[in-house]
Amino acid sequence: MKKTISALAMAAALAAPAAMASSPVMFSTLNGFNAPDDSAVGGVRLSVLHGKVNEVKGVDFSVLGLSETDRTTGVNFGLFFGASKVNQEMKGASLGLFNWNTGSTTGVNLGAVNITNDVKGLNLSTVNYSEGYTMADVGLASISEKSNFQLGFFNMTDEIDGVQIGLINCADNGFFKCFPIVNFAK
Repeated sequence: MKKTISALAMAAALAAPAAMASSPVMFSTLNGFNAPDDSAVGGVRLSVLHGKVNEVKGVDFSVLGLSETDRTTGVNFGLFFGASKVNQEMKGASLGLFNWNTGSTTGVNLGAVNITNDVKGLNLSTVNYSEGYTMADVGLASISEKSNFQLGFFNMTDEIDGVQIGLINCADNGFFKCFPIVNFAK
């Protein structure tokens, strides 16, 4: 496991553009403390309790709290009850107990709870909640404003473009408003 994390961190650091004006490594914690004092990371960041920066390109580790960014390209990795919040744009993967993306996401959200807005990719979680469009939700319960595909015990959306598969499937535009096993758009 340590070798995998080290390899991810090294790959992220090497993949970061050399011309980008940012820190290759950063530690963040409460009260806006960032060491070094910068607003962007092009490599690896460790956030403990609560850390916030504008942009991360690489790997963002959160430990015992919330890592917050405006834009992330790479991987959010929650360790030991770590969670991530992306305010504007996420490209990559969020892996943690709690993933909170209020902007757009291109990639994968994998966690116990995902709260998202617009997702071009996959939400895989116990509970998926989205205030926008989701391409695919897989979980025990998935609730969204608009979705293409939902798989789980309970699925609910205002508008389904594709299909819902589960014990209870509810869609305002569904073949039936609520139907067991499968539901799809009229």
